[in-house]
Amino acid sequence: MKKNNNREVFQQLRKEYPVLFYKSYQFSRSGNKLSFKFEFTLSDGIIFQPSSSISIPHFREVSQQVVENIVFHIGMIELVSYWKATCSPLILVEAGFLSEEQCEWWKDLYYNGLGEFFYLNSIETDKEQFVEIKSTGKSFVPDYDLQMNDDYIVPIGGGKDSAVTLELLKRSGKKVHPLIMNPREATLDTVRVSGIDESEVITIDRKIDPVLLQLNERGFLNGHTPFSAMLAFYTLLASALTGYRHIALSNESSANEATIPGTGINHQYSKSLDFEAKFRDYYFKNISNQFNYFSFLRPLSELQIVSVFSKLDAYHPVFRSCNAGSKTNVWCGSCPKCLFTHIMMSAFRGVAYADRIIGAKMLEDAGNTGYFDELTGLADIKPFECVGTLDDVQTAMKIIIEGNTKGNKLPLLAERFRTFKETNALKQSMEVIDNGHFLDDEQLEILKAAL
Repeated sequence: MKKNNNREVFQQLRKEYPVLFYKSYQFSRSGNKLSFKFEFTLSDGIIFQPSSSISIPHFREVSQQVVENIVFHIGMIELVSYWKATCSPLILVEAGFLSEEQCEWWKDLYYNGLGEFFYLNSIETDKEQFVEIKSTGKSFVPDYDLQMNDDYIVPIGGGKDSAVTLELLKRSGKKVHPLIMNPREATLDTVRVSGIDESEVITIDRKIDPVLLQLNERGFLNGHTPFSAMLAFYTLLASALTGYRHIALSNESSANEATIPGTGINHQYSKSLDFEAKFRDYYFKNISNQFNYFSFLRPLSELQIVSVFSKLDAYHPVFRSCNAGSKTNVWCGSCPKCLFTHIMMSAFRGVAYADRIIGAKMLEDAGNTGYFDELTGLADIKPFECVGTLDDVQTAMKIIIEGNTKGNKLPLLAERFRTFKETNALKQSMEVIDNGHFLDDEQLEILKAAL
């Protein structure tokens, strides 16, 4: 991905907009829907008013205190998308109170979650100086008596990972409730294939304030934000309003690997174990200890997940992992995510099968060489996408090459890989369960049985 030299823009915007205010949040209920809106204001009077709503099939009554606390925190994570436009050196939170420890937690999330943003904009900063967070609003008291049950919420993204989580938990007899943010064809099709009625789906509709898009067009700063961290706070609200205690994400051990080797810059930071552990600690202390947010697939590598997904044929026609084609529900056939999916599916179902899924012979296309090199470690950095580790991809390529027992001509990029140092991690990748996770013994056994 191309870097932009925005150092001077960064410095100039910080001078012009020294403060971003988190002014307020408000919410209201109509039937089974809770709608809420936030107000963020820049120091020159520019106002952002993003809004969201959450529709809950089985809405239950909970205290206004806990709803206020979670909605306030959703505002704190929504705010980062607007802060990045100017990178104001001070965030003044007037909508609620944050202790010094909480302010440091948010600074840590913003800094790590915006690592890609800083890198691609050529912004050099450090964790201590990039922003100061102060608050003047009212404080919130954690609620430790939410009366939760053992049902599961599973966020559905439309890709292979959430399909695996949904299917394995459902087959094990767990009561599973899909959650979809801004529904699209692939996410709804995933639920349909699972056999769960659409009336059971928890739906989040989120709208970005068009003022932000106008600023982006005028040359204000733009880039990647920690989407999964935002989803995390929304799932707490869904959990509180339903009583479903378990929030089962589909983030794998591969998400822990830095996008740029040897650095802390990780496109998937808010999918990492580091974020998951810090988030659990944060809501335990400041919101409620009754939630159980964890990644069900955390013990597994992408290679292991695909080994399971490759057997779930019913989902193969409907899953989509391509960001470029997400709005039209297609695989673009020319991006890193399409190529990664093609490689992984080729390893377990054959290259021809992957060609049919993606709709393109990606391993035969010399135009994919750059992405291929980034995915396999021939280049210095990985793609800024949610893809597996170098080991995952190298091992998948080894499976593809060693599976060519008839001596047929290998696809162009597979032949290219022959010249690269082969990985010896096949046994480790397929058999070793990562110990860094928050699953209990029963949940872990479900995964082991699937492997």
